[in-house]
This record gives sequence, structure tokens and C-alpha cells, in this order.
Amino acid sequence: MKFGTFITNLRPERIVTNIRKAEEVGMESAWIGEHIIMPVKSESKYPYSADGRFPAPADVPFHDPLLALAYAAAVTSKIKLATGIYVVPIRNHITTAKAIASLDVLSNGRVIFGIGVGWWAEEFAVVGAPFKDRALRTRESIELMKALWTQDDPVYHGKTVSVEGVKFSPKPVQKPHPPVVVGGTSDLALKRSARYGDGWYGIAKSLEDARTLIGRLREQEKAFPRTKPVEITLSLRTGHPHTLDEMKRLAELGVDRALSGLPLRALDEDELVRFRDEIMSKI
Repeated sequence: MKFGTFITNLRPERIVTNIRKAEEVGMESAWIGEHIIMPVKSESKYPYSADGRFPAPADVPFHDPLLALAYAAAVTSKIKLATGIYVVPIRNHITTAKAIASLDVLSNGRVIFGIGVGWWAEEFAVVGAPFKDRALRTRESIELMKALWTQDDPVYHGKTVSVEGVKFSPKPVQKPHPPVVVGGTSDLALKRSARYGDGWYGIAKSLEDARTLIGRLREQEKAFPRTKPVEITLSLRTGHPHTLDEMKRLAELGVDRALSGLPLRALDEDELVRFRDEIMSKI
């Protein structure tokens, strides 16, 4: 099983120290959460908390994820750089494709493109992006991006976007393209993962929750022709530090990559060393 951690949304010198230590201890990937803007008042329900509230104050500093990952790429050489999760339908499809391709080239093929449809209607409204058709626009965005990344003369015609008669470069280093990891735990999110994702990013509150989610994902896979199973990335959020037994049980459930820490609470350098010594070295 691979292990990932999170990039802290703090000062640049802390980002450097933290991600270099993560690479040093053998973390396979570093993930970063995001929001473009934080509404102060909201009726939208956060899907990963019991009360539906987003677990952070409105003034929490969220860096632009791709800029932060580019910064991290410049001070590391091996650790993979992942968006967890990038809200695709709130942005322009083509400029996103360009940014991901550029990041993959500049990092020498280390990008994992974690994506989601978004849940915060008020955030969409502030930036002027439609909310109701976000699932359709996400699917067509990914289909378009794959065409841009892989075709010499990209052609794509969808209901919300069409491209023809253009050139697109640079192409990503990874072939055919950076892995697309679909986030979410709803039935529709699991279906998207099975339909066009290379991987799935899930959040579980317990081991039993993880077991249920993985079972639902494998059921969705049966409906779509795939050459290999969906790679499973799981963030187990029990409210206490992960234990060796928990990580072993996740591996038994078929988790390919377990994430330690939280998007707003990255492991510090001492915690990274302890995680390596007490968990990673024993699995």
C-alpha cells in the first residue's frame, strides 16, 4: 500500500520544510485541498460532517492548488503532487487542461489530478459559474482534457463545450495523461469514478464506513468496461491518529493509497517521522 500526506496551507518556508520531510520519509504523494473563495453565510451542506458545516473558518488560507503544487515541485524530485480535490466545473476547461499539462511537464510527470463536481452552491454563485449542470460539465471537461492531452489534432464536441481545428501543447509527460482520480462518496461520484476515473478518492469516518464505500465502488465498476480496477485512495478520518492496525485493515480492504493527516491539518515533520517508523516501515 502507498501512503500520501497533505500539503499544509501555510507560509512558503513551512511548505518547503514539510514536503521535503514527507519525501524524505517515503511518502508517495502529497495532496492539497482547495476553495477559490469562502462564503461567510451558506445554506449548502458539507457532505463529510454530521452537521453539514464546513470544518474551517471562512478566513482559512487556501492557496491556489496548482500554484502551490508547482512551488512544491520545484523543491522536491520524487513525491507525486496531487489535487485533492480540484473543483473542475467552477473553472474554464481549457485553461485547466493547460495548467495540468504544464505542471506535469515542470514536475517531470508527477501529477495526480484529483477532481470533483463541487458541493458549495454559494461558491459557484460568487465566481459566476452555473451550479445545476456541474456534473455534466465535469464529465465533458474531463473528456475534453483527455482529447487535448493525447491527440495531435484534438477534436471534442459535447453539449457544453466543443473544440476542433486547434493545437494544444505542451502535452503531459505521463502517458496517456496524468491519472484522473474522482472524489466523492455519493452513488453518482462512485459511478463517475468507475466510468471515467483512473482512481477514486474517498473519505471514511470508520473502517466499517470504508468497507461499505469500497463495496459500493466495486459494484459500480461492474457496469463499465475497464482494463483494470479503479485505484482506491482513502482518507480515514476517525478523529484520532492512525494506527498500524487500521492501516493493515485498509490494505486488506483493497485500499491502494492511504492518506495521513488532514487537508487543514498536515502532519508536521516529527509526526511524519513517527508515521514512517511506527506504520510505514511495518506494512
